[in-house]
Amino acid sequence: MKKILLLFAVVATIFSCAPKSDNTAPQAEVAAPVNHAAYASANAEGQQRVYDYLLAHAPFFIATVDGDHARVRPFGALNIFEGKMYIITAHTKRVAKQLAENSNVELCAVNGTEWVRVAATLVEDERVEAKKSMLDANPNLRSMYSETDENIAVYYFTDATATFSSFAGDGDVVKF
Repeated sequence: MKKILLLFAVVATIFSCAPKSDNTAPQAEVAAPVNHAAYASANAEGQQRVYDYLLAHAPFFIATVDGDHARVRPFGALNIFEGKMYIITAHTKRVAKQLAENSNVELCAVNGTEWVRVAATLVEDERVEAKKSMLDANPNLRSMYSETDENIAVYYFTDATATFSSFAGDGDVVKF
């Protein structure tokens, strides 16, 4: 019975992580900061809490928008660099193409009957320093990427809202 409830919780959580599409409302364009190094999370403590939870419960799942469909896939690499949380992918992957079209995402990680959902906007950081920091924090990725490789894509979170929830009750909201 516990296994069935856990399976139900995981499936329900993954489906709840999918971004909702509203074809009637235009997507707002989010301009990337001119100086990536100048941007940092306004809530470093909250960001660290989310970072720790995601890493402890990897793989976590990221939902993107592909036209009018949600797309969910596992991710496992994170890094905090210059006060902001980053993820990594490749420009050749569909996720990068989806992020170029719509940078709004939602992440989800589950720990039994508890989970976190993170709604955010991702901003690509093309700087070699950001790519190097991500690869230094995740050395297992060096077999696939190099900081000087044009294929590597690193993104940081802006306008992020994390909701820690459980079946036991209301969630705790953290903005970073």
